[in-house]
Amino acid sequence: MAVITADLASEAPKILKSPGFWSGVVRRLCRDPVALAALGVVILLVLIAIFAPYIAPYDPSKGSVIRRLKPIGTPGYMLGTDELGRDMLSRLIYGARLSLVMGVIPVPIAFVIGSGIGIIAGYAGGITNTLIMRTIDVFYAFPSVLLAVALSGALGSGLTNALVSLTVVFIPQIARVAESVTIQVRKLDYVDAARASGAPDRTIIRVHILGNVLSPIFVFATSLISVSMILASGLSFLGLGVRPPDAEWGLMLNTLRTAIYNNPFVAALPGLMIFTTSVCFNLFSDGLRTAMDVKS
Repeated sequence: MAVITADLASEAPKILKSPGFWSGVVRRLCRDPVALAALGVVILLVLIAIFAPYIAPYDPSKGSVIRRLKPIGTPGYMLGTDELGRDMLSRLIYGARLSLVMGVIPVPIAFVIGSGIGIIAGYAGGITNTLIMRTIDVFYAFPSVLLAVALSGALGSGLTNALVSLTVVFIPQIARVAESVTIQVRKLDYVDAARASGAPDRTIIRVHILGNVLSPIFVFATSLISVSMILASGLSFLGLGVRPPDAEWGLMLNTLRTAIYNNPFVAALPGLMIFTTSVCFNLFSDGLRTAMDVKS
């Protein structure tokens, strides 16, 4: 009898475990060569920033008057030198550190704060939603560049103040998206059923709301990284971000602007790095949005 039972058990159809949501996202993302290439460039830049002391051939702050504005391809200086005779390759490598920090860090901070504000406003509705979102609209009404410049000008220059300014700029945008998707989810039948069963609001938000709204908010937040890179570089270019002699791509553009007629190719290198990094973040964000679309 035991042998017959074992044979029947072995012949029974096996239950296949369906792949999870994130495994499907990874699978679809791996089929997107553009997104993978963009992600590869971003990872390469991160590794370059981490291992900058071991990669950079020279001290990024050490200059020489006799080596000022050497062209690209100069022996010993592959990408030339800047207006103070400092090696451009070394400064670009070290500049990736501050540029990535200023461009990336404000977005996850704004994601956490903005998502919390938007979810609470969207779920509560009524007067709570009105008070929160009308306050958000005050900041949302200003263009991102103008608001970032105004906040940085009020707080003063410096890395910390620039990070605070950029975070404040992105919170209203993320909160608006979070509020919109939360309103859509809270009207679904399973949320009404959970509310009718007596589940507390905290449990409903944690179990039923968060899992369905975080994905679109996260995708939108990733698209803001490219904008953050440009805004951060713009603040440094205007003297409201990183202070000299630190290497940062926006600040390097500012210091090299007078050399654009003498050595335009060297002067354009920091702008090329900003452009490449922003485009790669944008392409990866587009690929991630497509991969997280369950209809794809």
